[in-house]
Amino acid sequence: MKFHLDRGVLADAVSWATRTLPVRPAMPILQGVRIVADASGELQLSTFDYEVSAQITLAAEVDQPGEVLVQGRMLSDIVRALPNKSVSVALEGTKLQVTCGSARFALATLPVEEYPQLPVMPEVAGTVDAHTLAEAIGQVTVAASKDDTLPLLTGVRMEIEGEKVTLMATDRYRLALRELTWNPVSPSAEMTALVRGRTLQEVARSLSTGASVDIALADDSAAHLIGFESSGRRTTSTLVDGDYPPVRRLFPDHTAITAVVATAPLIEAVKRVSLVAERNTPVRLAFSEGQVALDAGTGEDAQASEVLDAQLNGDDITVAFNPTYLSEGLNAFDSAYVRLNATVMSFRLPARRPRRPRRGVRAPDLHRLDQAVGHERPGLARGQPGCVLPVPAHADADLTSAQVAAHITEDGRACGPPRAHRAGHVGHAETTGTWSGRMETRRDAAWS
Repeated sequence: MKFHLDRGVLADAVSWATRTLPVRPAMPILQGVRIVADASGELQLSTFDYEVSAQITLAAEVDQPGEVLVQGRMLSDIVRALPNKSVSVALEGTKLQVTCGSARFALATLPVEEYPQLPVMPEVAGTVDAHTLAEAIGQVTVAASKDDTLPLLTGVRMEIEGEKVTLMATDRYRLALRELTWNPVSPSAEMTALVRGRTLQEVARSLSTGASVDIALADDSAAHLIGFESSGRRTTSTLVDGDYPPVRRLFPDHTAITAVVATAPLIEAVKRVSLVAERNTPVRLAFSEGQVALDAGTGEDAQASEVLDAQLNGDDITVAFNPTYLSEGLNAFDSAYVRLNATVMSFRLPARRPRRPRRGVRAPDLHRLDQAVGHERPGLARGQPGCVLPVPAHADADLTSAQVAAHITEDGRACGPPRAHRAGHVGHAETTGTWSGRMETRRDAAWS
């Protein structure tokens, strides 16, 4: 095998093909990149780790056709370091010779016959604009879990209904949803898939340079494979097993309170105010007529505050968010303004005896409240003792999970009466009906 290629073109192809190589593969042979030179002048580079495959096809000057398997990361490092000249690659015995100008490298080859065959792509189900797909993936994957012990939540659920594609992701504390249109092969297509978030991120980075992306997905669940192809680059991935939670219903149809704020100033204000927010301490947003006041820090700790213009429709409300979750959610928007909606979810609590001046709900009761709305609170395990929160003295008082949760510190103690907050508000932010992220007043949840 022998071929010649421009150094820049070869470096780009090798870098793309080896980007998904595992750091610690199950078998050493999976560290390789397979190179196939065809007599027609076509060069293919491919990698596969039994979950994700990548293949790129490009034109080259082929003197002798052939096939070889070499260490992918080493080849990528070598090609990037070569001078900007034409590169000659030739197989001589058991060594792959790489020559560029006066620089010459010899790489040991791997047994190509032992390398697994790449999976066959399913039939193309439709085409979507590359920029639109990359934007949607970037907006949704911020809410996907990074915890590999919960593989189901590391995926992004893709729902296809005719010309509409919906992407959804959640890590239990935040939720992101984005809808986009595409050109399906069949106008009546209805399919679902749970794709790894990191795979979609690689697709967004590597395939967004083309005009459009072909999505290959079989309506037969037995295929268990999804593929993306654009401009001679093709990647496939196995799907994540399991039933994704029904997160779509968490978005309310109607909301009682709406606030509109300029996106860029709000992002910068959150960044500044959160500088004084220590780990697991929230940033509070107090919405009132014509403004939103941001503040963080309490007591003798460092404090910060800032006021921005805002348009409020509804009652005044104060909510608190995890600053990291809030910043990541706001950065997902590219519109000039962001709209935050709030609603109320109430629960009935039993009355306490009127002879006690302060009444409370202990940690096990709070745990059951969270279970009622499908949440698990990391800081409050079942049976944790000693957490007492104030409860109104009158019988059959309404108290919401969001109201209670906003006043729990990391060690489970009550941090003050809930009168400073408007109880029970759960909201979401959205822009022009294309993407929305739901926010909660829970101290450990910002986008859920």
